[in-house]
Amino acid sequence: MALSRALIVALLTATIFPTISMATDFIVGDGKGWTVGFDYQTWAANKVFHVGDKLIFEYSTGEHNVFKVNGTDFRNCTVPAASQGLTSGEDVIVLETPGRKWYLCGVGDHCQNGQKLFVNVLPSETQAPSPSPLSSVLPVTVPRSPSPAPWSSPSSSPVLSKYRWVPRKLIAMFQP
Repeated sequence: MALSRALIVALLTATIFPTISMATDFIVGDGKGWTVGFDYQTWAANKVFHVGDKLIFEYSTGEHNVFKVNGTDFRNCTVPAASQGLTSGEDVIVLETPGRKWYLCGVGDHCQNGQKLFVNVLPSETQAPSPSPLSSVLPVTVPRSPSPAPWSSPSSSPVLSKYRWVPRKLIAMFQP
């Protein structure tokens, strides 16, 4: 009996709660680094960026820089004040919030020649889990009386009957 309870707990944990993952470090442009003549949109297209991930811009100091800009400045290759640029040659940007992020090189016509990057950052995989499929099936209020739950009988609902074993504390975790 103890083994079957442990198995149930393990299965619940594995299916209801998301996998905790570590942040990913992305070297922008991979082996090419941050340079002119590279298609950064194609590079970013097959990657998924999350809050907590890092963008690492590698380039020869003095040849390039990195500016974080808004969408309009990105489209127009408008370079902000030089004091806002990153110039170390190994600039690390931590993606701290979800949403759209735009970066460009402010040297000469580098941006016009494609040295710019757009990424869409998703919420962290380690943030609180969103409601699971169980929450859309289970009732919003849990009966507190000793009377049987409305889904305890297989005849009451074929969908809800297979969830009759879910503990009330677990149900309460998924209520708003």
